[in-house]
Amino acid sequence: MTARGGLDAVSSAPSFWLEDCGEDLQLRPPLDGDATVDVAILGAGFSGLWTALHLLRGDPSLNVAIVERDFCGFGASGRNGGWCSPRFPVDAGSLARRVGVERARETLLAQQAMVARIGELCAEEGIDAHYRRTGLLVVARGEAQRAGIEQTHATYERLGLGDQSFLLSAEETFARVHATRLAGGLFAPVGASVHPGRLVRGLARAVERRGGRIFEKTEALRIRRGPRPAIETGRGTLWARKTVVAAGEAYLSGMPGFRRTLLPISSMIVLSAPLTDAQWRAAGWENGESLCSQAHTKDYLTRTRDGRILFGSRGLPYGFGSGMPERARLQRRMFEQMRETVREWWPSLSDLEFTHAWGGYLGIPRDWMPAVSYDASAGFAQLLGYSGRGVTTSAMGGELLAGLIGGWTTGYENLPIHRSALPKWEREPIRWMGVRYIQNTYARIDAADSDGRRRPLDAPFAEYLGEP
Repeated sequence: MTARGGLDAVSSAPSFWLEDCGEDLQLRPPLDGDATVDVAILGAGFSGLWTALHLLRGDPSLNVAIVERDFCGFGASGRNGGWCSPRFPVDAGSLARRVGVERARETLLAQQAMVARIGELCAEEGIDAHYRRTGLLVVARGEAQRAGIEQTHATYERLGLGDQSFLLSAEETFARVHATRLAGGLFAPVGASVHPGRLVRGLARAVERRGGRIFEKTEALRIRRGPRPAIETGRGTLWARKTVVAAGEAYLSGMPGFRRTLLPISSMIVLSAPLTDAQWRAAGWENGESLCSQAHTKDYLTRTRDGRILFGSRGLPYGFGSGMPERARLQRRMFEQMRETVREWWPSLSDLEFTHAWGGYLGIPRDWMPAVSYDASAGFAQLLGYSGRGVTTSAMGGELLAGLIGGWTTGYENLPIHRSALPKWEREPIRWMGVRYIQNTYARIDAADSDGRRRPLDAPFAEYLGEP
């Protein structure tokens, strides 16, 4: 196939999802000199694409364009675990303490409703994203983790959402997934999974069908706010009559004006070959719930539609100065440790083969709260900070931001994500020292829990510092 605009196809997709997205990743033409549009968006991932799509659905007369450093879905949108999570980035208990019970309840219900809305929007836009309503299953692996799921369930009951999740005994949990060391579980029926590559590429096509333009291989150098807002790139300036939108998520941390707004944290994934019927019978997990444990270093698992096991976890330690090296995709020792973890979950799968491994970065705000804002006087808008739960939250944020820019009501205006003031991360080297300490302590806590040992004495302090 001939590449659009004479450009070559992407030489190496950074994840299985993009290899399997159903198209050959031909590059769109870059920006060629200066151009003027109504809304100029930086970033062709979920954030930018959902915003553009909702703007064009709400007002087809708008002239909307997106600039993307690499290609649509290059970042976290094309590399994640495939969850449409019903869980908000800020834990329910912390959210209630910050914004009150009623606003917390409203926020959690909005997040849950968005899970279904994503499926509806995919159907309306003709996007085959392999959307499946699977639910969410959080397991306690060992008694030390059981207190966490009990506390979460108690919080949901206090918020009047007790019917949104169900505590499971160890036996009931094992009936759903035949993993080792199960002490209980928490099941939430609301939850879905998607094929992220198909979703992000499908959103890009939907934006283009509605008249939006996407310029790939166009690196943004800075965002200009004020009377003449614009995105300056190495290939020209994209001027905006109405507003520019910062939708680069973790990659924003490398741009002027955003260096202390988000903390980029790496997440890594290994993917198995399709399991045989006998292997699936041994593993259980027949319903394919989005699956995770209460580990501090995070683990998340997805059963793909073609019968693979995806296992993800936090990856490289935080890099000084918010560095985001692509070598996160090449950490063979860490990937092998992750494969061994899968085998530890299911010893019966000791001979399971793995076909893919990759890594990427997610953006964490200083207070873990996502942010969506629009300042008409400055011609500037942003949506960012999903802390690893971006598939669902970016869809909600994009719809909210489109309404703010376009002037229509979405029902999300009173949610705590609608805010302009974000606390800044500490300057280096304090930031590096603090984050590395929390990461190290979390690893020590998980090791102690796994071995049945007493947790480190400083565990409560690290948990307090790192509480989402």
